[in-house]
Amino acid sequence: MFNKLFGNVILQQADILRVQKIKQRHPVARKARRIVHALFSSAPRHFMFVCLLLTLFPVAQKASAQEVLDRIVATVDDKIILQSELSQYAYQLAIQMGIDPRRDAAKFDALRANALESLVDQKAMLVKAAEDSVVVDERQVDQVLDDRIKAMTQQLGSEEKVEEYFGQPMRKIRRTLRRDISEGMLVRTLQQKKFREVRISRREVEQFYHAMKDSLPGIKESARLSHVLLNIQAGDEATKAARAKAEELLTRIRAGENFAELAGKYSEDPGSQKRGGELGFIQRGDFVREFEEAAFALQPGEISGLVQSQFGIHIIQMIDRRGEKINVRHILIRVAMSAGDENRTAEKLKSLREEIVSGKIKFEDAAKQYSNDLTTNEKGGDLGWFEIDQLQVPEFVDVAKSLKPGEISQPIKTQFGYHIVRLDERREPRDFNLKEDWDQIEDMALNFKAEQEFRKWVDALKKDLYIKIADQS
Repeated sequence: MFNKLFGNVILQQADILRVQKIKQRHPVARKARRIVHALFSSAPRHFMFVCLLLTLFPVAQKASAQEVLDRIVATVDDKIILQSELSQYAYQLAIQMGIDPRRDAAKFDALRANALESLVDQKAMLVKAAEDSVVVDERQVDQVLDDRIKAMTQQLGSEEKVEEYFGQPMRKIRRTLRRDISEGMLVRTLQQKKFREVRISRREVEQFYHAMKDSLPGIKESARLSHVLLNIQAGDEATKAARAKAEELLTRIRAGENFAELAGKYSEDPGSQKRGGELGFIQRGDFVREFEEAAFALQPGEISGLVQSQFGIHIIQMIDRRGEKINVRHILIRVAMSAGDENRTAEKLKSLREEIVSGKIKFEDAAKQYSNDLTTNEKGGDLGWFEIDQLQVPEFVDVAKSLKPGEISQPIKTQFGYHIVRLDERREPRDFNLKEDWDQIEDMALNFKAEQEFRKWVDALKKDLYIKIADQS
């Protein structure tokens, strides 16, 4: 659930900086090298890339978070780090870095220790952000939260497996993630403000290259891809049928039938159906925006009209309100997808491809007008560079290997919908050199310099703060 769009799945700058620092401090982060290389090769001068196509952690076994009573593991000025916060952050990093917490217990313990140091750094920067009155856009926080939940759900297989992995209900995972994302964005804003003036000279780039060339990852066989994505949308008839069913239930509720009993019989949300649709006390950020806006607008005992989200049609009943928290129950009627919906989407994309090939419309313009990938459509569908052996989606691997530069695939289906993919360029494997790869090497050198400046700045901040780390034994 909580899904948005294919290309919206990104690693935020704060997360990547932490992964980089952990990599530098301990050898457990072997896969981080590939993550950092993808960052360098596909996202120059800014810290984001489309990571959903990269090989992450194929969870094949149950990996539950350790259930412990919460305690304070560190204090930074007036801020605390809880055991639960540390555990959830460490498990997120484990997913990103390909560490199985159960099979690689020693590596995970080392990762957790380094994760604590990174969290202490972040809390120190949050103190500074508060002093400088740095703020973030709450709607952007909500958008990134939905993207992050979708990434984990797709990686682990389902919401239930995400809950099992973290050992927490989804609403608590969302609440913790929302806080982490908000804090991360505050830190990133502060960093950008502090380090946007960092510059690097040609001599510094050359010195970096000659000092580091033996340890630079080199360029593996790579492809630059662009795509147009069409989500599979339910047809009007399916939407009408779902709304009609929900409308009938709403009529029965307003006529006096018991909401909880109807939810138990008819709701299509397996997580709450057995509880009569009750979700328990929630706060803003726990659920998707359309649901929250309708739920928080209600008064105790009040029932909403029909509320549509990406999951289907909801009817919501407010049970109780305690300050900024509310307890609600709901009935969900899902909108069924059909084979006809898939065929219609594929045919539409096939026709669009023919228009591109015939010259009626440029690929870039087609992506801007029609693609449902909101992170790439304004860039003409450009996904950037990927090492071919790091592509997770098999269909994209086939495209990268089989097409010639400039060719466009037939419509292909993935878990995100239907795509047409263009191979823009292909690179054969080789070592970096200053003549052909100046831009990438300059970016690496600039990032290296910024990281050094960042480290000195954070260390100076920490010297002026009260910091206490609890015994971790």
